[in-house]
Amino acid sequence: MSTAPSGVAKLSPICGKCGKSLRMEESIPGDPTQRLTGLSYLATVCKSCGWVECYACRGKIGAACSKCGGDVTPAFERLFVPTAPAAAVQEPQLVRGLGLVSATTLVMGSMIGSGIFIVSADIARLVDSPALLLAAWMVTGFLTVVGALSYGELAAMMPKAGGQYVFLREALGPLWGFLYGWTLFLVIQTGTIAAVGVAFGKFVGVFFPSVAADNWIWHIAKVPPIHLGPMVLGNMDVGLNTQNLVGIVSIIVLTVINLFGIKIGALVQNVFTFAKVAGLAAVVFLGIFVGRNAEAVAANFGNFWRNASLGAQHEVGAGIFVGSLTALAVAQVGSLFSADAWNNVTFAAAEVKNPKRNLPLALALGTGTVILLYVLANVAYLNVLPLHGEPNGATVMARGIQHAEADRVGTAMMLPIFGATGAALMAVAILLSTFGCNNGLILSGARVYYAMARDGLFFRSVGKLHPTYKTPAMSLVVQAVWICVLCLSGTYNQLLDYIIFAVLVFYILTIVALFVLRRTRPDAERPYKAIGYPVLPAIYILMALFIDVVLLRYKPQFTWPGLIIVLLGIPVYFLWSRGAAGKAPVRAA
Repeated sequence: MSTAPSGVAKLSPICGKCGKSLRMEESIPGDPTQRLTGLSYLATVCKSCGWVECYACRGKIGAACSKCGGDVTPAFERLFVPTAPAAAVQEPQLVRGLGLVSATTLVMGSMIGSGIFIVSADIARLVDSPALLLAAWMVTGFLTVVGALSYGELAAMMPKAGGQYVFLREALGPLWGFLYGWTLFLVIQTGTIAAVGVAFGKFVGVFFPSVAADNWIWHIAKVPPIHLGPMVLGNMDVGLNTQNLVGIVSIIVLTVINLFGIKIGALVQNVFTFAKVAGLAAVVFLGIFVGRNAEAVAANFGNFWRNASLGAQHEVGAGIFVGSLTALAVAQVGSLFSADAWNNVTFAAAEVKNPKRNLPLALALGTGTVILLYVLANVAYLNVLPLHGEPNGATVMARGIQHAEADRVGTAMMLPIFGATGAALMAVAILLSTFGCNNGLILSGARVYYAMARDGLFFRSVGKLHPTYKTPAMSLVVQAVWICVLCLSGTYNQLLDYIIFAVLVFYILTIVALFVLRRTRPDAERPYKAIGYPVLPAIYILMALFIDVVLLRYKPQFTWPGLIIVLLGIPVYFLWSRGAAGKAPVRAA
């Protein structure tokens, strides 16, 4: 910006000939938070005396200055003269609209999906022991609660939008934060939402048979299986069917709801979380006190510890047998995934009231309650159904937990109690669970991409809030678009198989961040300190590392793809960083 000609104190904002105001206001390119005021470029200024005229007057009197006859020059943007200091325009800010109850329901609602009603069948086939079935869920519970207690310290210390992304960025550096955000957007959050959305469509099909995976509206292609070492890629149908259409519609509806403010999203979360917690509690009550089956109780609890000794051998696939501890580690693929997403409340930390108190409490109360319900749900299954069963059994009891039809253990448990009505009741419970789960995931995930964009590591438009509703509107939209692509591609189930290893790696790194920040920022304010530090967080790291190593060894088809997805983010980070070079990041609140 130029200044006034030599000897001229200040350029007049009014045409000296006709008195027309020439004042204008203009944004600074690349910085929407700043604006400058000055003279319109539709004017001329005398190089000698600084006399200002509009173009209309200058046309009447010729090219010379009408005051002194000197030469004039156009007052283009390069001669734009600030007449007042640059003033920041107040940007919309995230609204702290989540109280303790809403924050807790966000934790619980994000955790409870359809997994608790399904994955116990796969775990039961692997461990073939009632004791180890419950032990698998208890290991998951220990890891989840200890992780939540550790995250509570970090969340109270840094209650900012982005949560875990921010923790990794601040402790380990921006590359690690980006790799988490990259994997979250590409697979973890969006793939989970896609899978839960399609599961919602699947159970809508219980009441409306036309909603089905084989009822195609637009079948694009059948991708054949592609074998890469231990991995099998492809083998999916690409296109739009009535089942994934219902899932897509539910995702769009929830995205639109969350555009209209954090309080609307929280209200939906509260309603559906209370409903599905009540539904899960009803399953526990019915299984333990109403549907208790003497035959199942005798089979399961009369020989509770069978195949549970350390020396017992369990097949993990391809004729490979392992000991009980290793089998428990392999079993975590299902149970950990079913208990995942408790960390989502940290993504929305900037919108939690009194976060230094409410975030640690929400994490502890939410995870503790859900894990208790999960363990009790499995006790209920064992009270109604025998663990052992035959894949071709003619009845629910003959198939047992291990071979429940389509692995729907929850539905199988309800059939002896309510008959055919039990399947409908369970479908309603799962519809509530999946819809509420996706609301929490959609609400929370968008806050991470918003924080990344504010750091210059994602599309810049994603880092803006809606001026009226104070929500990351573009982040929600971009997230929804990618989820819909995953739904149509049919790849989300494969992606979910691949991510539990990567999820656990990032959990380990975040617990490591707790130790790093204790050392590098010893004087930082910590309203809450992790219970059991350093022992419990260290045990978490060791246990999670053991699980990851076991999965690398015995489930390579599920682990190496997840690791590759994470590593692909490294060149992307450096490319994006190069593009953002020279632009100061605007940290999210």
